[in-house]
Amino acid sequence: MKNLLLVFVGGGFGSVLRYIIGKYLNNSQNGIPYGTFIANILGSLLIGLILGYALKNNSLSSNQTLLLATGFCGGFTTFSTFAYENHMFLKTGDFTSFAVYTIASFILGFLAVFLGMFLTK
Repeated sequence: MKNLLLVFVGGGFGSVLRYIIGKYLNNSQNGIPYGTFIANILGSLLIGLILGYALKNNSLSSNQTLLLATGFCGGFTTFSTFAYENHMFLKTGDFTSFAVYTIASFILGFLAVFLGMFLTK
């Protein structure tokens, strides 16, 4: 039960922060949904930092990892919104935005995780 509460609390904080970022940065007039993009890249960097630090120092407990990585980063990042936004690009025929958003999200997301892991070495 404690584990569920830790994920719930972390996820709540992450989701609220993602909502705030999306509210101010996602705009249908500017093409790319920058709020979702930034949340996903920052979340990838954070999970790399958190898990890299946990592996290096063996200093984060499983409870802290659940709260921060599973909860906060899981709530902060969003694959479902990313998929929906890509669906909308395809539906409207905006193939350029679809390609740029998808490729940039995957490449920068992976690089952000690797950077986070590298920075904790």
